[in-house]
Amino acid sequence: MNPLVLLPVLAAAVMHASWNALLKTGADRFWWMTMFCVVDGLAGLALLLFLPLPAPASWPYILGSAALHVVYQFLLLRTYAKGDFSQTYPVARGSAPLLVALGRFLIVGEQLSAAEWLGVVVVSVGLAGLALEGGRFHREAAPAAFLTGVSIAAYSVVDGVGGRLSQSALAYLAWMSLIWSIVMLLIYVGLRGWRRLVVRPRREVVTAGAGGLIAIGGYGIIIWAMTVSPMGPVSALRETSVVFATVIARLFLKERPSPFRITACLIVAAGAVCLALG
Repeated sequence: MNPLVLLPVLAAAVMHASWNALLKTGADRFWWMTMFCVVDGLAGLALLLFLPLPAPASWPYILGSAALHVVYQFLLLRTYAKGDFSQTYPVARGSAPLLVALGRFLIVGEQLSAAEWLGVVVVSVGLAGLALEGGRFHREAAPAAFLTGVSIAAYSVVDGVGGRLSQSALAYLAWMSLIWSIVMLLIYVGLRGWRRLVVRPRREVVTAGAGGLIAIGGYGIIIWAMTVSPMGPVSALRETSVVFATVIARLFLKERPSPFRITACLIVAAGAVCLALG
């Protein structure tokens, strides 16, 4: 992969793990997620002033991706309510490439290479290790984390195709972000009202705003990368975020991942690379 693509994608992996860590630490995660989405939408709206409309063929993908992202966000909130960041994040991220590969084999009938089958086995072993480390995680957080992975797999495929059809990755991202942010805002206001959205300490608002910019910036890099490079290598590098998440959990969230959990995270990352590069 061209270093001009490789380095931004690695930066996007760090950014993704970072905003997820911010969300995990929030006392009111629904508010934090909504604010992330509002910032994403405002950034998208600003970009629209300078960008052409996406190609007509990409609009079904834009709408579908926006809907999938809303589902993903609520599943992510459920996941972080039930388990440690260093457990749930790798399961959610690592299961996505596994599901894409199995879907290609079981639904489409596409044959997998030896490297991809190795990746299926390796990721499965890593995910099983994470899910079975402690009964509480297995009973409560594992299903939500896995379903989050399903939604990630779905929107990743949609965005990989839609971004290319759009003829402008930035325009695709801007419209998608604007649409999903409006939906999330309406859901929040409908459930809680405007006052609980805007009456917050300044520090929380500033931090949430920064998190939203990190989120949209990181995903924008990924969509751009998938338009200029093969999806497989981009996906593989993106899933290194599970390693960065373990480091963040230890250094900033004060979690103490066991050697068993750290090993399982590394196994998931290695398997994801096999799947994407196979």
